[in-house]
Amino acid sequence: MIKRDAARIDPRGRKVKILATIGPASRSPEMLRKLFKAGADAFRLNMSHGSHADHEGTIKSIRALEKEFARPIAILADLQGPKLRVGTFKDGSAVIRHSGHFTLDRDETPGDETRVCLPHPELFGILERGQRLLINDGKIRLVVKEADQNRIFCTAEVGGVISDRKGVNVPDAEVPIPALTDKDRKDLAFAVDHGADWIALSFVQRPEDLAEARKLIGTNGRQGPALCAKIEKPQAVKRLGEIIELADGIMVARGDLGVELEPHEVPPLQKRMVNATRMAGKPVIVATQMLESMIESPTPTRAEVSDVANAVYDGADAVMLSAESAAGDWPEESVAMMNSIATQVENDVDYKERVRFLETPPDATTSDALAHACMTIADTVPISAITVFTSSGSTARRVARERPDTPMLVLTPSTRTARRVALLWGAHAVATKDIGSFEEMIGKGKRMALRHGFGEAGSRLIALAGVPFGTPGSTNLLHVVTLAGDELEKHEG
Repeated sequence: MIKRDAARIDPRGRKVKILATIGPASRSPEMLRKLFKAGADAFRLNMSHGSHADHEGTIKSIRALEKEFARPIAILADLQGPKLRVGTFKDGSAVIRHSGHFTLDRDETPGDETRVCLPHPELFGILERGQRLLINDGKIRLVVKEADQNRIFCTAEVGGVISDRKGVNVPDAEVPIPALTDKDRKDLAFAVDHGADWIALSFVQRPEDLAEARKLIGTNGRQGPALCAKIEKPQAVKRLGEIIELADGIMVARGDLGVELEPHEVPPLQKRMVNATRMAGKPVIVATQMLESMIESPTPTRAEVSDVANAVYDGADAVMLSAESAAGDWPEESVAMMNSIATQVENDVDYKERVRFLETPPDATTSDALAHACMTIADTVPISAITVFTSSGSTARRVARERPDTPMLVLTPSTRTARRVALLWGAHAVATKDIGSFEEMIGKGKRMALRHGFGEAGSRLIALAGVPFGTPGSTNLLHVVTLAGDELEKHEG
């Protein structure tokens, strides 16, 4: 037998993926390599921080890592979005009294304990009496008493220290601002030009917010990166189904969502969003404050461990680290801890049944039926892997939707597709040459399964594909084959 290089192949036994944010603590090639070896499957570039030069260097390091380990790695560029902020104060900060009055206006004069500029004219005139303004991640809560085109007069439900340019959340109104700022457009162009695989769109409120980003991604006739809608506004939750339909994936961004909603409202919403996105056969990422104490501590709290575990039990495609890996003291340990938690959950005897859907999509197709059949066959007879041939990734998403217990080997002629599905539950993606016939498909499937450690002599393999080959969405072929021990040697000997 030909000896395989395990360090290069490195098939993860874990099915849920780990998305690690890169920042000052993890930007070096050495630390990126440590994070990958600790379990990171994909990397997030937070476009709110760092320069384009910083991100360009990170992208080059990730692609070098990808080449070293011969494994596709997804890069997600997370756009900042239209973050609302107050202006400045005479002394850099001020104290708003509990139950006191405070005014936000359009006067650019530095503020004090009674008022401050709100440099967002679109907010004036849309707010009504009784609506809330949350400042500095909800630490200060203002209730609107009067509002017109020039000022918003409020009472402080919760007062406190307010300082320069703190963020403002408006949970009770749909703010008429575009989802992309000028900075976002520049960052998006950079990400597309430098080969990002996913774009995360922040502060989505309505399905229409995805339109401009989609248009810019598809510029010049190129197949651009996939579009991930971040759900962090109550307005987006109300139109979740429409947003899921238009996006390629969803991120449950619990940071701002947890500010604009009551804390107890977020967990059931998380489950609802994960289920809805899974039902649509699209990847869903659970993000924000998952192991936050590990920014400073080498171990997480028990509550954080349970939080990560619950996201895995819910069947999320990926779980995300933010500041833990970007700016914390223990980036490698944070990834390793998330890997350990996910692996432990997936080894639970109840995990398989908990992550499976019993229902089928309301608009199920032949492709959906074949994907479900793969799981049924694998549950009935011993199958070493489900080998999926796909050009767009659609077939892989349909199989992943079923959450099969059997490993999934995704073979695609598109490097971009291979990188995209690096965020897909259970997918081990391999970019390989295109195929032109049924016989070539079977032969290649056998060789790749043996080469990547997904079977041995005598193992059975499911091959799932669409004919004619290379036609997206044409899944119509399912075949079960038996691996011979000399398949690899015959081809490479």
